Amino acid sequence: MPSRTLPITEKPTVAPILTGYLNEGPSYFSWRPWGTTDWLLIFTLSGQGRLGAAGDTVLRAAPGEFTLIRPGALHDYGTAPGAAHWEILWTHFLPRPHWQEWLAAWLDAAPGIVHTALPERERTEIERCLKAMHRHATSGQPRRDDFAMSALEEALLWCDQALVPFGAERRRVDERVLRARAYLLEHLSEPIPLPELAAVAGLSVSRLAHLFREQLGQTPQQFVEAQRLARAQEFLARTTRPIAVIAAEVGFENPFYFTLRFKRHTGLSPRDWRRERQG
Repeated sequence: MPSRTLPITEKPTVAPILTGYLNEGPSYFSWRPWGTTDWLLIFTLSGQGRLGAAGDTVLRAAPGEFTLIRPGALHDYGTAPGAAHWEILWTHFLPRPHWQEWLAAWLDAAPGIVHTALPERERTEIERCLKAMHRHATSGQPRRDDFAMSALEEALLWCDQALVPFGAERRRVDERVLRARAYLLEHLSEPIPLPELAAVAGLSVSRLAHLFREQLGQTPQQFVEAQRLARAQEFLARTTRPIAVIAAEVGFENPFYFTLRFKRHTGLSPRDWRRERQG
């Protein structure tokens, strides 16, 4: 990883998706020693990139290759040494709840980083979907984020087909972790102490915490908060319920704390987020 004398790239905020297109020259570089609170997907269109990860791991990103950086994974990236440029499509996003199983099943090439070349068919489809995602996200159309998230979902499905094709090659998430995750989703609005969750999974607290983060890319607490905020976004966009009611329904006892956490994840207050989506 780079030295701490270099400038640090700030964590972006998304609500629930931020997309971009870059075609940068040899000096392009970004460094996040503490990772991000969201997920970052990078798809290389042309040129070559360099990706650094924990443990001094270095990956190269060539055209048609796909990179997914999990929340909290320290990383740096930029144009590869000796390359003239690096052209990419990227997105920071908060996954919809049902995406978690796909994301958890993909093997990491480095700590917290999925990186792979793609077969020609999947590469073509993913590029098409990500271009549509970016076009929607940067348009002025109503529900632009919903359209962008739907295009991203299709891209992730194509990724899943390429990365997890058949039984023996599929990385199964530990059944005990799946049991814990299902319990959290079923009781999302309730406070679930870790000892209670560990008992449901049939694991010790420390073992559950380790396996959950290793296989799902988040701690149980991070997973719960992300799911609660994702559900709150749905309620804010599609209902007229008071914000305090929504906060309580998704599991935040204190509306003020809910507003703080929502703004930290999205960059907007719940009121402003609703105003943007409901017009």
